[in-house]
Amino acid sequence: MSSIEHGLPPVIFRDAHLLALDKPPGMPVQPDRTGDRSLLELVRAAFPAVEVGSPHRLDRPVSGVTLFTLDAGTLRHMDACFRERTVAKNYLAIVEGRTSGEGELRHALGHAGGTRKARVGEGTPNAALSYRTMAAGDRYSLLEVTPQGGAFHQIRAQLAAWGHAIKGDVKYGARRKEPDRSIALHAWRMRFPHPATGAVLEIEAKVPERSIWPVLWAMRSVTG
Repeated sequence: MSSIEHGLPPVIFRDAHLLALDKPPGMPVQPDRTGDRSLLELVRAAFPAVEVGSPHRLDRPVSGVTLFTLDAGTLRHMDACFRERTVAKNYLAIVEGRTSGEGELRHALGHAGGTRKARVGEGTPNAALSYRTMAAGDRYSLLEVTPQGGAFHQIRAQLAAWGHAIKGDVKYGARRKEPDRSIALHAWRMRFPHPATGAVLEIEAKVPERSIWPVLWAMRSVTG
């Protein structure tokens, strides 16, 4: 099967149990109220003879590793992996401002009433992520971000609360939006036990070539 032939994004990994795609920004993983064609619908059209499942999702303006299961048993396995937090996820983010070093952010995160937006408030922290500065310019920095858990809009809200909104993420305070309405958040790597073998499987998406991604990626050995 050719991914181009079926209108799928680039295939990162495929075997009898799993399919991983490099999702472009702007495409929903699962059907939403816009009625736009979702990635799940494209995968089901490309694999009509199997039971395609979607064990996780990325926000619409986010790009990168998106996993699908190709049978019911694998979907149960991956649902359990995400629920039990045995899936390690690493993201790349371009944020506003100049950051340095590495650290951890902890916040009390909840839903902002009446909106599809997360809100950082008072109280006991229930969301955490670690970050590492890979490159820093005068206006933007490139971070590797590892969330603990997967709360709604967690990375977007926590980085904004830290004072470094993701480039293009006007919903969380970025100065301006990107022309293609993407945000500079990319699901880079995912690691988990393979459902059939138990061996650790690592899947990695290419670094985006849009916007200033190539510039900051090239700077990482100098300033990171």
